[in-house]
Amino acid sequence: MAGMTALPLQQLIASLDNSSLPRILQVCSGVYFQGSIYEISGSEVCFSTGDLIKVTGLDLLSVCCEDISNNEAFELPISHTGLFQVVPEEMPYSSMEEMVSLRPVGLESCLPFTFTCLSKMTIGDLTLGTGKTLTVLSIEHHEGKEDQVRCHVQGQQEASAEVCIPISSHGQFRECGSEERFTLQEIMSSPGLRTRKFRFVNTTKSDRTLVLSPVYEVKAIMNLRTNVLKFPSSLEVDVIDVTETSKEVNFVTPLSLPEVFSQPDDCFPTVVEVLDGPGKNSLFKCSWLPQLNQGRQLIFHKRETLPMVLLTSLKCRKAKQYFLVSQQYGGRFRRRPREFNSVYELHVASIQAPGLKVSVTRNCEDVEEEGLPALGVGEQLEVVRCQTMELPCESSTGRKESVEALLCQRLQEPDSGDDDDDDDEEVKQEEVKEEILLPLYMQGHFVEVISDNKKYKLRDLGKEFSLPLDVKAVSKDPELETDPLLGVQSLRIEGAMVEPTIQASFLHSPDHCFEIPAKWLPMSVSLSKDPLPWPRHQPPKCRVQRVAEVTDTFFYEFRKQGNSDAAPPPRPPKKNMSFSKPSKKSQKKPPKGDKPKHGANKSVPTKEFSDLTINSKRRPPAPPPPPGILDDQPPPIVPRKLSCEEKTAAKALPNTYVKMEEPKKKVLLPEVDADEDSEHDYEEMDESFLSAVKLAQENVMYY
Repeated sequence: MAGMTALPLQQLIASLDNSSLPRILQVCSGVYFQGSIYEISGSEVCFSTGDLIKVTGLDLLSVCCEDISNNEAFELPISHTGLFQVVPEEMPYSSMEEMVSLRPVGLESCLPFTFTCLSKMTIGDLTLGTGKTLTVLSIEHHEGKEDQVRCHVQGQQEASAEVCIPISSHGQFRECGSEERFTLQEIMSSPGLRTRKFRFVNTTKSDRTLVLSPVYEVKAIMNLRTNVLKFPSSLEVDVIDVTETSKEVNFVTPLSLPEVFSQPDDCFPTVVEVLDGPGKNSLFKCSWLPQLNQGRQLIFHKRETLPMVLLTSLKCRKAKQYFLVSQQYGGRFRRRPREFNSVYELHVASIQAPGLKVSVTRNCEDVEEEGLPALGVGEQLEVVRCQTMELPCESSTGRKESVEALLCQRLQEPDSGDDDDDDDEEVKQEEVKEEILLPLYMQGHFVEVISDNKKYKLRDLGKEFSLPLDVKAVSKDPELETDPLLGVQSLRIEGAMVEPTIQASFLHSPDHCFEIPAKWLPMSVSLSKDPLPWPRHQPPKCRVQRVAEVTDTFFYEFRKQGNSDAAPPPRPPKKNMSFSKPSKKSQKKPPKGDKPKHGANKSVPTKEFSDLTINSKRRPPAPPPPPGILDDQPPPIVPRKLSCEEKTAAKALPNTYVKMEEPKKKVLLPEVDADEDSEHDYEEMDESFLSAVKLAQENVMYY
């Protein structure tokens, strides 16, 4: 919008879109919270009269709803799911073109709509009286002729006709109420609908007439500042559009990293200044990331498109780590055997690497009704192909069910006997291979069998093997002071990508470079005219950090771009209860008098044991009372719980119900030579002391 008319910032921004940017606005006047300095999202924004603002971007934040009956305003998020209906205008339209132009952009999808003609109209031989109701059916376009509106007219006695009205026809037309419903997103995307009034649909506030206005987050720069501003379009500031008259004003040009990457090669190396840093919620966890603050200067050495791989840590005591590594990484890797937790994972891996051999790491019992064979720890399997197998059990329809299965060869070690006959050796090789079928839904634990101990470069691994691939870093990159990959026990190469990258460094250490993936780091910079910190045509020899640690969010975003449409693993079939497999443990009981043979099942319960099982129908009778206790005697008193010292003393006491005789002999301690320096004197215990001890013990037992 060109011109020198002052408008509120909200109104002017609502008339723009991203295709018309950039636009230069000048602050005319306005007071916001009794001043022009406001704190917004942690950054100070100051607009003074005469300031020039270059708007570079608009992001729709919300929608401001104003009730025209009481001027009450509130905001709704753009994701609001409520629906709105158009409120017909009270003032009639003066022409058909004006009325049609205020319809949504996709007019054909919103037809038909009804209007009333308040004035008499004559169209050819047809005369329309005052108050006639017409329904717009379509807009007809004819090359070289004026557009016409095809309408349906309801006559008297249920007679009807169609009439074509030139779009330039004048009169008084009033739109009738419509049942069309719109979302906030649809209203904000149509310039025609934005100018209309609306009301809620099917709510208690449906009688309120609302004016809807978009609220944007405005991205802009000022001619006297170098940072990027972000502020809402709802600021109460009046501005004018001075784009045409301010073309010679110098503004800092903010460039995103993809825009920097698109610059010609002769622009590098160059010094840049950070205008808008990546923020705290970045996808990277590198040491250089916290230093990319606003106002920080960097050196962009060159741009290049590099093949990279994404690695994840496995079997790590710490939290799982993710690394983005350039294939120019100078360290060495050894292959590690992969682990699989299901037959489906074996199937996926065998497609990428035919001839896959694995070893079973956990026993699996056979389940005949589901077609699951028995597997033992240490058995080796070689994957052959995927095929269909029939389950031994029948489905509910009475037919045998077919499932996808993996045909494998069970590899067994041949006997170590000496045999010089070549024919027998060939027969023996055939005997050691047994074919088995593993349903894809079968769970299991397998580890890959590899005999490769060679050290590989990262770029060679991608050429010789398919991904994903498990590896271990065994030697560091000589250009790195500390290599984060070397301390990880096991790494998995998840996938490869080709990324546009910018090689950068800080001014204080221009030879220590790092690689910035241009499309993954949201930040803006401006090209500076400051000189490079080295003599002309004598750039330093750079040491490049080729490993960048990333977050789990980066990993998930990478996975979305990859095999997001991969089919899930198959589910096991429903169990048929009519099918029952005899248990291995249920063996026939040997006849009476016969001893079980060696190797027979020893888990058959005896008669005495079966009486104690929880499945017994009768509880065993209570044991009889002791014979020495009469019915008229009181029951024995249960002793209280004793302390550790009392338990020690109580263990040596005889039964209190048995009559005890008085001891007649003195108890003498062993004779030991007295030690004059000792603090303890050992004496003989007399009879009175022993009687007192005995009496105390008896009292304890009757407590």
